Amino acid sequence: MIDIKLIRENPEVVKQNILKKGQKDKVALVDKAVELDLKWRKEKKKADDLRSSRNKISEQINQLMKAKKQAEAKKLIKEAKEIPEKIIKIEVTTKKLEEEIRKIMMQIPNIIHESVPEGASSLENIPKEVIGEPKVPNYEIFNHAELAEKLGLADFDSSRKTSGQGFYFLKGDLARLHTAVLSYAREFMIEKGFEYIIPPVMIRSDVVDGVMSFEEKDAMMYKIENEDIYLIGTSEHSLIGMFKDKTLRKGEIPQKLTSYSPCFRKEKGAHGIEEKGLFRVHQFEKQEMVVICEPEDSYKWYDQMLKFNIEFFKKLGVPIRVLEICSGDLADLKAKSADVEAWSPRQRKYFEVGSCSNLTDAQARRLNIKINGGKGNYLAHTLNNTVVASPRILIALIENNQNKDGSINIPKVLQPYVGNKKKIGGK
Repeated sequence: MIDIKLIRENPEVVKQNILKKGQKDKVALVDKAVELDLKWRKEKKKADDLRSSRNKISEQINQLMKAKKQAEAKKLIKEAKEIPEKIIKIEVTTKKLEEEIRKIMMQIPNIIHESVPEGASSLENIPKEVIGEPKVPNYEIFNHAELAEKLGLADFDSSRKTSGQGFYFLKGDLARLHTAVLSYAREFMIEKGFEYIIPPVMIRSDVVDGVMSFEEKDAMMYKIENEDIYLIGTSEHSLIGMFKDKTLRKGEIPQKLTSYSPCFRKEKGAHGIEEKGLFRVHQFEKQEMVVICEPEDSYKWYDQMLKFNIEFFKKLGVPIRVLEICSGDLADLKAKSADVEAWSPRQRKYFEVGSCSNLTDAQARRLNIKINGGKGNYLAHTLNNTVVASPRILIALIENNQNKDGSINIPKVLQPYVGNKKKIGGK
């Protein structure tokens, strides 16, 4: 959520930002916000003037009573008694206006960074960097789902019976590989100086509204029936929510957090949810990194967090590329974002395995997360980045480490977490 002051002073800047994101239908929201804000300020001035008048009348009453002019004082007392009722009526109006303004402001996208490329959709995202050599072997790479089933390492038929499409059973060494990559990710981030946290996997609606747009909420979140609580789609939601209504001291900044959690997503309207496999699923597990920092440091942290990703995938030996997200594909609260994509030798293309985002002060404003700078409080900046999400990462590990006989080499850094095995599967 952006600052209302920006809309007051530079509404055209906000409108141009909306147009860059290809959301022409939201331009009218800016004019509506300006109109309602003007009404709110007028009503607020009325209430302030009445309070000032009440104070003056009170002083006059005191002077009249001292002068024993009780008849004149009674008239002013009657006038003074009417003022609180008038103030209450105005406060009802201003509260209603505040709610309308906030509802509109929650729909207006964050101001995107000047470096974000303009584009209408994901088709115009820009590859920025390729790390590792994207190889295609001279033998057939088996589909990850079919190979896992043949090796007895996954069961998709049973999961469809128990839970429906988009679920899975991981078994044996593949289940161990799944937990291995998450365990390694945890230790990797702890070594980078991040505090390890296991967060709640259910959060209240005010936290949901604080960390994501209405569109994302509708497409992603599972709500618990008859309760004001949702299953998280990523542990970033809980971690940012942990700081709701908090003011951090200078010495507590930056907050560097890494968390493990199961994640749940509806994937409403997502292509591929009906396909057998581990690419698009309703339940997965993830290691996340979150930073809460000074506003002037947020883009330094954005670059640093991407570097952590690159280093992590180098350790796994998985070729990746960094994809710069264009304006039209940028979620509303994000000022800048990049996807990390892993190489698929079977499909001969890259696929998303993570995302790094700077949300500047958008989440902090919604959740009232501030820093005490000594000379007053101001909003913090928040960032998040996927360290690794599994089982999707298993697709990259299976394909990039698959041998001709169908066995799968285990990356060296993961071997200590699977009983020092060097490969799984076979003919």
